[in-house]
Order: sequence, then structure tokens, then C-alpha cells
Amino acid sequence: MPRTSSLPPLFLLLTILAWTLAGCAGLGPLGSSPVFSTPLPPTVTPNPNPSPTLTPFQPLADTPEAFPLPSTTSTPFPQPTLPPMSTATLNPPPSPLPPGAVPPRPKYTLAVVLDYTNHSLSVDETINYPNLSADSLTSLVLAVEPNLWTGAFQLDWLAINGQSSTNYGLSGQRLEIYLPQPLVPGGAVMLSMHFEVYIPWISSNHIFGYNNAQANLADWYPFVTPYATGQGWLLHEPRPIGEHLVYDVADFDVTIQMADPTLPVTVAASAPAEQIGSGYHYSLTNARSFVFSASTMYLSATTTFGSVIVTSYYFSGHDAAGQAIPQAVAAALSVYSDRYAPYPYTSMSIVEAYFPDGMEYGSLFFLNRSFYLGYDGTARNNLVMIGIHEAAHAWWFGLVGDDQALEPWLDEALCIYSERIFYATLYPDLVGWWWNSRVYDFQPAGWVDSNIYDLGSFRPYTDAVYLRGAEFMEDLRVRIGDEVFFAFLKDYAAQMAYKRATANDFFRILRQHTDVDFSDIVSSYFQYPH
Repeated sequence: MPRTSSLPPLFLLLTILAWTLAGCAGLGPLGSSPVFSTPLPPTVTPNPNPSPTLTPFQPLADTPEAFPLPSTTSTPFPQPTLPPMSTATLNPPPSPLPPGAVPPRPKYTLAVVLDYTNHSLSVDETINYPNLSADSLTSLVLAVEPNLWTGAFQLDWLAINGQSSTNYGLSGQRLEIYLPQPLVPGGAVMLSMHFEVYIPWISSNHIFGYNNAQANLADWYPFVTPYATGQGWLLHEPRPIGEHLVYDVADFDVTIQMADPTLPVTVAASAPAEQIGSGYHYSLTNARSFVFSASTMYLSATTTFGSVIVTSYYFSGHDAAGQAIPQAVAAALSVYSDRYAPYPYTSMSIVEAYFPDGMEYGSLFFLNRSFYLGYDGTARNNLVMIGIHEAAHAWWFGLVGDDQALEPWLDEALCIYSERIFYATLYPDLVGWWWNSRVYDFQPAGWVDSNIYDLGSFRPYTDAVYLRGAEFMEDLRVRIGDEVFFAFLKDYAAQMAYKRATANDFFRILRQHTDVDFSDIVSSYFQYPH
């Protein structure tokens, strides 16, 4: 799941219960050129007498009690043998542009002063924006998510190509900046602004905000929304289910200074930090967002996957879980790198939070604290299962983008099915448990291609987009065979890398790999078959 959109009406969930164990099916062979020595098992039989347990798909009540939390008695996470890491890279460092050249993608330069004690940011932002569309643009539309909170955002001044401008309108999340002359295709414009963010008290259904343990800055800066010829600016209205924002890839240069350098604040961010005086400098390329979380209470544990740094930020008393999750995520990065494409970034951060599920951003994701409390030292729990789901979003959101409001299945169905691939690769005896506890016990219904406006509550949305999405991916894989299925996923990742994919792209590339008729499968899962 992504970003700062609110979740549905709150359900009372005091604890995450143990998952129901179900029988595992036998193993079936992969295609003729398997990547791993451990084959993926075929579909398991649904539990005929389901007794669904509460899941992270059901939000917690708002419980802003203080950290630190009670300690756990977990045992160390069993260390799997990682498959070999691919040595290729999808994200080379950018080359300097000659003077006057148009950047290949937007670049955001953000100079931040963080006042952790008073819960505020003071920010200078510069956006170098190239018009990569075929249309001349008379205005730019930016998303300003903090402005959805009363009093949280204050725009002090704005300049266009160095010239002060008041020719803009800000209403809700939408900031429209009117340009002094049209921005022609292939042209570029520089926006500069200074703004203040007064971080609101966090609620249980948002990432953005602060509590007495941390400040989470997600979608905290204005960013230019994607522009699609024939559609215009892609800025959708929020809904209480799913995510409404759409992102283009961009480059980020971020400096965070502390208003009080004596305060021992730890910052978890979307990129590795370079210490500069009392603050930090970050550089992130080809990413869809830059997010950070700050706390005076974070403990951390780090591992590596090749040259990728995987860091867990957690709270006292959750040491076993906090130290286990980077190991599980590193294993997932290895599995997905071989199945899909090389991991596209240089780091991955995992942050414990109050948010009732998991939420991914650019090479950083949040996990609910209940997962840490419920960690049992094995791979059969929410901490690992949701952690590897959020890690998969580095491919299905980060590398391959989509319209999360109108076609959320393109990232969520692929990410939940990635859980199945992870378990089948490293813990094949848990695949039956995964299918039953994660999918079949809920007897999901609904159309996979539902959008966030189609369904009125979170459970039907989750059943349709996530769970039926996993069933669709499984049926498709069984129909076309493992070799074709995984060749397709690799090609889909390669063709759509750093772009926004649509369902048309998904099925177009799929049909390039097979002549097998799967139209009946599509018709049974999609209200608008392709």
C-alpha cells in the first residue's frame, strides 16, 4: 500500500491474532529455465471451512499512547540462503547536464530546517520541470498534500524562472501555477518557493504527522503531478480507501538541517545520508517520492544485499523484530531482483509506525507496531509477510508506476502475489498457509480492476483488488506456464521501467509472450476485459 491517503472507517483491532495454519500442497516444476533451485508450488486447495482471522487490512483504533512499548520475547529470525544477486543496475547515477540542456525528468532540490520539538519544517524548494509531453502547457498543477490539514501548510512566496509570481491558485491539495508563457514540448521551467509545514498530530489512518515517538514526513512537499495527453493533470480526489496520488519519477537533492543541533534526532529516509554539520544530505535518482521519518527514540539494525543498504528503524523493546525485518527484506530484494529486475535503488529503509498496516514510498516503507509486538521469530507472521509485500513495491510502484486511484491492481495485485513468490522460493512449506490465511479464508469477491471510487468500504476493495488479484495472477501463471509467466514479468518490468503502466500495457506485453488463450480468465476477474 502506498502513501498518505486515509484508510477506511476505523475498525477496533486490539491485537493481531495468530494466522490459521492450513495444509500445504506438493511442489510442481518450474519452466525449462528456472531461476531458483526451489520450484514454486502449484495452486493449493482452498480451506473448505474458513475461519478468517483479523488481518492488517483492518485498521487499528486510534491509540496515541507513548512509546517505548513492552518488550517481546521473540527468538532470532531464521536466516534463509539468499539467491545470487544480479549484478546489473537499472538506476545509474545521473550525468551532469550541459548549460541550457533540458533535464530528462523533474528534479527537486529541497533545503529543510526541521524543528523536531515544535513539529515544523521550513523549506526552500526548487523544481526544474521539463515538458516531456507533446502539448504546450499554460500552467502546472502541483499536489500539496499538507494543505489537506487545516493550518498545516503556508506558502510564503513563489517564483517562476527567478521572477516572483502571485499568479497561482491553491485550493485543498491542488496548487495551479499559471505560466507567463506556454511551456512548449521539450522546454523546461524552474519553480522556486518557500513554505512552512506545521506537522499535525498523527492519526491512526495516516502516515503524515507526529506523535510522541516520531514525525513522519510523507508527501510533505509540493510536486508536479503527471500530465497525460488527452487526460490532463492526474490529480485525483482522496477517498477513505486506497491511494489517490499518481507520481512521475524524478531526481531528488535534499538537505535536512536541525533547528536544535543538540537534540539527538535520528532520520530515516529514502536514500543514504551524508552527514553535513548538524544535518544530512540525500541524493535519490529516478524515484517517485522522497520521504523521511525523524525520532529521538529510534534504534536501528542494518544489513546489506550486495551493495544495497537495508536499515530497520524501530523502538525499544522490539529488538528481535527490529533486527529480523531487514534480514527478511534483504531476502525479498534478492528474490524479486532475480524474478523481476535488479533492485533499482541503493538503499531500503523500514520504519516502525502507528499506521495500521504497511505503506510504501520511494525506497522506504512503514510497518505497524503491532507486527513487531506479534513477531514470533519465524517467517509465518505479519511482520515478515507485510514487510515483503511493501518491499515488492520497489518494483510495482517505484520502478513501474501506475495510476493508483484508477488502476490500483497494477501494483497491489502484483505485490500480494510477490508474497507468494517469496514464500514459494524460500519457505515452500508455508505456501499453503499463505494462500489460506491471506486469501482463501476471506472468500474474496469483486472485480480486480475496481478503482478506489467503485467500492464504499475497505474490505470489499481489498478483497477485489488484492485478494482476487492474487487469484488472477495464479490462474494466469498456471494457464501460460512458469517459463512464460516469469519471462513476461521481466519484460514488463523492463519495458515499463520508470514509466506509468496501464492495464493496456500489462496485457499488450503479456500477449507478446504467449499465444495461449486466457480470455476466459480475464473475463472472470475483470469487469472491463482487455
